[in-house]
Amino acid sequence: MSDSKSNSVDVLVVGAGNAAITAALAAHAEGASVAVLEKSDKALRGGNTRFTGGIFRHTYNGPGDLLPIVMDNDNADDVIINPYTRDDYLGDMARVTGGRSDPELTDVLIDRSYDTVRWMADLGVPFEFSRVVGGVSGSEKVTLAPGGAIRSLHEGVGLSANLFRLLDEADIPVFYETWAHRIVTDNSGKVAGVEVRGPEGGRTINCRALVIGSGGFQASPEMRTSYMGPDWSLVKVRGTRFNTGDLTRAAIDIGAQSYGEWSGCHATPIDSDSPTYGDLNLTDKTNRLSYLYGVMLNLEGERFVDEGEDLVLYTYAKMGREILKQRNAVTFQVFDQKTVPLLEPRYSTGVPIEADTIEELAVKVDEKFGRMGFGKANFIQSLHDFNAAVQEGEFDPTLKDGKATKGLNPEKTNWAVKIDEPPYVVYGVSLGITFTFGGIRINTDAEVLDHLERPIPGLFATGEATGGFFYINYPGGAGLMRGAVFGKIGGTNAASAARSD
Repeated sequence: MSDSKSNSVDVLVVGAGNAAITAALAAHAEGASVAVLEKSDKALRGGNTRFTGGIFRHTYNGPGDLLPIVMDNDNADDVIINPYTRDDYLGDMARVTGGRSDPELTDVLIDRSYDTVRWMADLGVPFEFSRVVGGVSGSEKVTLAPGGAIRSLHEGVGLSANLFRLLDEADIPVFYETWAHRIVTDNSGKVAGVEVRGPEGGRTINCRALVIGSGGFQASPEMRTSYMGPDWSLVKVRGTRFNTGDLTRAAIDIGAQSYGEWSGCHATPIDSDSPTYGDLNLTDKTNRLSYLYGVMLNLEGERFVDEGEDLVLYTYAKMGREILKQRNAVTFQVFDQKTVPLLEPRYSTGVPIEADTIEELAVKVDEKFGRMGFGKANFIQSLHDFNAAVQEGEFDPTLKDGKATKGLNPEKTNWAVKIDEPPYVVYGVSLGITFTFGGIRINTDAEVLDHLERPIPGLFATGEATGGFFYINYPGGAGLMRGAVFGKIGGTNAASAARSD
């Protein structure tokens, strides 16, 4: 397809984030003619990818596996890299999803993770060591998060920019402001095209194979309410406002099987002053993920969760749902000067409340949040109770240190240090939904399956539009990795299907 007026292509890809573009590049590499449909305008392009931290969770045995991926000018002298094996990855997936993730899809995700990142690097996507997100600074070196050791250069913004650069270099057209809303099939049930509405009006774009990479339904209040419950209607969306599940519904309309946890999602703590939808000037920098080094209290002034349950990349995706359960979905993260130096740099985008005593801190919080019915006395008492419950032990921010409280409900099971070194700091925190877990069912070839688990001819999917990978929670970096692994598979197989048609 060489111009915006053409109405036929071998492989049509819906979406323009990481999952979709890797599919487009893979199909192009197989000799197929490819076009990409992007619902947004050019300024807002890129889907949720632009709002990510750019981490790709993959297996590796040590620095020797990572150095060929990261940029030439990035070295391992200032980082500690512990191996992350297939068994580690498999164990993390089983642990955080309660053993519910589809075993065959999970095996492919894990087994092809490293080779897929190498493929992306070879294409020209630059990577660097992830020293900030999930990494913990020691006296001289940064201990990289297990499995999350690398990220795309300049995070999601850089990843998106480089993927679009590769589309340009491959001369793959992107049709902006083009809303795909219905899948067209022929008399045999094979995908034959997509009905779209774009700047020139409505039309049908014909294709021999279609790849759905258009994300989840988290930006649709209607679908959130229908599948996740009324409490999700008014939540803030961390990413793009264009991921509204249109092609997921279109696929289900032609017989695709729904799969996964449709009431589940990735929802993280974000600044309480965040906008309703993601802001490209802030991208992922509204995240507030250093809660494990302090305490979180709700408007009643009470703790409600074990902040130290696990390392942050294994808890942050479900922490938002815990915040949603609290009144007004507003909470407070409290730190003192022992732990403030450990806060992620992203906290610098917020304006903290500071005070020299816990009592003064409560007064200042009340000045901003008192209209919501802030429990000032409980807030003070909860912090004193927490300090009294902290047990002896060595605090180690680089691993689960077992330094816990005793006598609280809930206990804090790791990283429990007294909040007693002023000035004290509070960040107001709400939740932002990132992506939904429910989607359409695919097989290990990225083919979309019907209710009899037969492939729908010519239909493939990847990324957040697919279900069966994540339940309850997910390990950080596995989302981008899932999109790229099955994007490459889906694009390659779509090109093959187009050739055989």
